[in-house]
Parts: sequence; C-alpha cells; structure tokens
Amino acid sequence: MLFSLRGQLPKRTKLIIELVGSVLFLSLWLLLTEYPIVRPSILPSPLKVISTFGEMHYNDALLRNAGYSFYLNTLGLIEAAVLALPLGLLMIFPIFRSAFERYVTSARFLPLTAVVGLFILWFGIDSNMKVQFLAFSIFLFLLPMVIQRVDEVEEVYVQTVKTLGATKWQTIRTVFIPSVVSRVFDDIRVLAAVSWTYIVVAELVNSSGGGIGALCYIASRMSRVDKVFGILVVIILIGFVQDRSLVYLDKKLFAYKYACDSHGK
Repeated sequence: MLFSLRGQLPKRTKLIIELVGSVLFLSLWLLLTEYPIVRPSILPSPLKVISTFGEMHYNDALLRNAGYSFYLNTLGLIEAAVLALPLGLLMIFPIFRSAFERYVTSARFLPLTAVVGLFILWFGIDSNMKVQFLAFSIFLFLLPMVIQRVDEVEEVYVQTVKTLGATKWQTIRTVFIPSVVSRVFDDIRVLAAVSWTYIVVAELVNSSGGGIGALCYIASRMSRVDKVFGILVVIILIGFVQDRSLVYLDKKLFAYKYACDSHGK
C-alpha cells in the first residue's frame, strides 16, 4: 500500500507520515546548523529563523506588508482571469484562432523581468503598476490554458445540444462556458502560486512602497539571511492558505467535479 502506483493512503496513516517527515526535515536542518556543518551566513538555524518573526512583526510591519502583497496577488489574478476567459473563449471560432493563436503561444516565451521597465514607463512605480505587471504575467500563461480547456470540451456534448436545437450562443453558454470555467479554476490555483514569484519582482520597484517581496529584498541587502528565510516561510504559509481557500471555493462553485470522488481533495 505504501509503494503502490498512484495509491491512496488512509488519512491517519498519511498524517503520521507527514508528521514523521516534518520532524526528520527539521532535525536535519537543526543538525546542519548547530554543529555547524553549514555556515550561518548560508543556512541559518531554524531557531534563529523563528526568532526573527517577532522582530519583523514589530520593526518591519510583517503583517501589513504580507497583507499588501496578498492584495496585489488577488487583484492580479482577478484581472488576468477577467481578460483571459472571454479572449480564450473567442478561440472557439476559427477566424480568431487563425489570426491570434500563433502570437498567444509565442508570448509565453517573453522574459517578464525584461518588460518591468515598460510597465514603469506606462503605469509609474506605485501599486497600479505592480497589479498590472502581475495581471500581465499571469495572463500570458492563463490564456493558452483557456484555449486548451476549450479544446478539451468533449464533442459529444456539443453535438447533443445541437441535436436539441441549440443555437451557437446557447451552445457556448450551456456547454463551453461551464466546462471551461470549471477547468480553468484549477489552472488559476496553479498560477496563484507562480504569481508570488512575480510579486517579488514587482515589489523590487519602489521597495519603500512595502510588500513582502520588498522586505525580502531589503533583508538580503542587509545580509540578514535569517530574515530572508523567515519571509520565505511566511510566503509559503500564505500560499498554502490561499490554495486551500481556492480548493474550498472550487468545491462550492463546481460541486459536480467532486461528486464521484470518494476520497475528496
């Protein structure tokens, strides 16, 4: 059972293994830093990392900066989804796909850090620029995913509604939109995690404006490796909570996806 291919473990067994894995990971980290096998300037002690949370809370407004980054992340995701979904659905029609698909697929190779200067030129250096940069970064990857989800809609459903006399708009509204939106929600979950990388990039611009990426940049400039690790832990925790929240929302909005899943998610 423990080594079966793509097998499922009982919840209790899974929890025990997770706890054992966490203890082993922290023990190894502590061993490497306490003896010391690795210099503190490269890998700080976990105890040192934990002690930085109080300092960052009182001296660096950790919660406020984390909330600001979460705010940017949420706005960027929403804006990207609002733009990518209708544009991707337009690719149902061959005229739009032939005209734009090559550009859409090629845009994924654009080095996003290279266009930061353009966004500063267009939107300045405040929050709006960061939101627009995040939305653009997510949009470049989300739009091809929407197109792929359009292609994954099974033809049997399309033919069924046509047999019932549905018009093109009714087919899009009753078949394509529900199917694509429910599947794209999983892609948004993945991109919500990836977008934290771009938040750090965006917040390097005008780092005095705040944000957890700006805190990380300032800490690294001051050679505070313990603070950097502490901030990374905070980002992981925020990302985990965000992901669980999106899973919960997915189950509420698209309950039918989980109807036949005896194990759940």
